[in-house]
Amino acid sequence: MKKQLNISWDGIRDATGYLFSFAKSLACAVKNSPWSEYAEDIVATGGFGFRMWVSADLCPSATSIWDFDCQKPWVENGGLLCDYAGRYWGQEHIEKEKHLEAIRIIRTSIDKGIPAVSWDIGVPEWGLVTGYDDDLQMFYTLPINAEKAAPTSPAYNYEQMPYDTLGKRELPILSVLTITGRSDKTREDILHDTMKLAVNHLKGGEWCDNAKGLDAYPALIRVFDDNPEIAGSWNAEYFLGTYAALKEYVYKYFEKVEKTGLAELYKEVFNAWMEAFRIKTNEDATLPPVRERIVSLLQSAYKNEKKAVELMESLIK
Repeated sequence: MKKQLNISWDGIRDATGYLFSFAKSLACAVKNSPWSEYAEDIVATGGFGFRMWVSADLCPSATSIWDFDCQKPWVENGGLLCDYAGRYWGQEHIEKEKHLEAIRIIRTSIDKGIPAVSWDIGVPEWGLVTGYDDDLQMFYTLPINAEKAAPTSPAYNYEQMPYDTLGKRELPILSVLTITGRSDKTREDILHDTMKLAVNHLKGGEWCDNAKGLDAYPALIRVFDDNPEIAGSWNAEYFLGTYAALKEYVYKYFEKVEKTGLAELYKEVFNAWMEAFRIKTNEDATLPPVRERIVSLLQSAYKNEKKAVELMESLIK
């Protein structure tokens, strides 16, 4: 049997072009499901709009060092239902079982017209599985860096990936998430639990080997204070662009649910990150005056996000 979905990144909000690949893939999968009204909210309500991880050398891999098994409960926090298959380092004993499970949930999801979110699609980032061909034992995939088939075409170039290489590519981890339905969770409960999830991450409650949550700010500021070489690198652009794009989802979610105080704080946070990103992409960030302006903007965002944590804590007591 063979089936391929016509899926595009078009319409997925990405203010910088660096939106976190899991968030972008998740939003796109939900947008192409029967529950498309959750597509933008889920980036915030799943907690991803709040999440920040920063390594001292600004290696992009820092954004993929967290507990992958939490994907299902985090997404279900936002009112959706999911299936998930994962296999990690040191779990060779369950490799075959989890591989077959992943293929099963991918096929089931695609048969329902919904792409699957998967790790290491095309590059070591999240992307989408958009089709399958049982005769060829081949998946069709949409990588996060897929290019348009033609400059004026709405279609993207899909890639093929053998069934056998799922979870065994450049970084051999298996992680597949599919959207299966919507729960009866109320808007009020989603909001309450979103703030609870956000506070837990921002105060360091989730596992990660690198600086995380609010502690990501001093770690990133330190780079721009002390290390001109890294500050001027593409890696610095990646981190500024990744978190700037995520903050937009947060402030727009709080606007939607009429939490004005939080919306205003996160709009300031978003604007500060965006201006820091704009400076980094247009000026020489190895120069002290340029780095000082970026540091000032990050300090402003840090101050406002700390205020947002205090406000969220007061609302979930």
